[in-house]
Amino acid sequence: MTTPLRIRILLVDDHYVVRMGLKAILSSDSELEVVGEAANAKEAAARVREFCPDIVLMDLRMPRLGGVESIRAIVTAYREARVVALTSYEGDADIYRALDAGACGYLIKDMLGTEVVGAIRVAASGKRVIPPSVAGRLVEFTPRVDLTPREIEVLRLAAKGLRNKDIARVIGRTEETVKVHLKHLMAKLGVADRTEAVTLALQRGIIHLDE
Repeated sequence: MTTPLRIRILLVDDHYVVRMGLKAILSSDSELEVVGEAANAKEAAARVREFCPDIVLMDLRMPRLGGVESIRAIVTAYREARVVALTSYEGDADIYRALDAGACGYLIKDMLGTEVVGAIRVAASGKRVIPPSVAGRLVEFTPRVDLTPREIEVLRLAAKGLRNKDIARVIGRTEETVKVHLKHLMAKLGVADRTEAVTLALQRGIIHLDE
């Protein structure tokens, strides 16, 4: 009797405890096999090359090269790679960034272990994995908002508490230019002031306080 092939998984997360927890959950299923681990993007690329996993389970919040950039690098170098984001980031902008980079699925870390296992099976079958909770975030904020890189930079600086004149000094533009950027991004977000813009941008994952 032929033994069914197991789904080979690479875990990518900079927290050892998280990797161990995931490994314990996944290893309890006879159809899954954790073949390797990585703590950063550089290790992830090396492990993909070494193990050729069926699924790469990727955190988005990592040091140096972030998860989104790592996803893009892996799927560019290895066309057959199936990368599923598993993260605490719940904003629609985070979801879109991961999917645009080439992820075939997006999971939230507070999902039940059985849900993660089921999602891995779906992803390994060649399908995209968007659980109802994740799809709901995309539906909640429709249509999609695309801010320019400069608008995002201004928003990040505003989130750090910088005044317009200080933002102008940092980006090398005039205070009037900063006001124009703020006006445009507030219009795109549908808010009335910069405080509301920062709050909504954090909620949607357009910016993060740890960036």
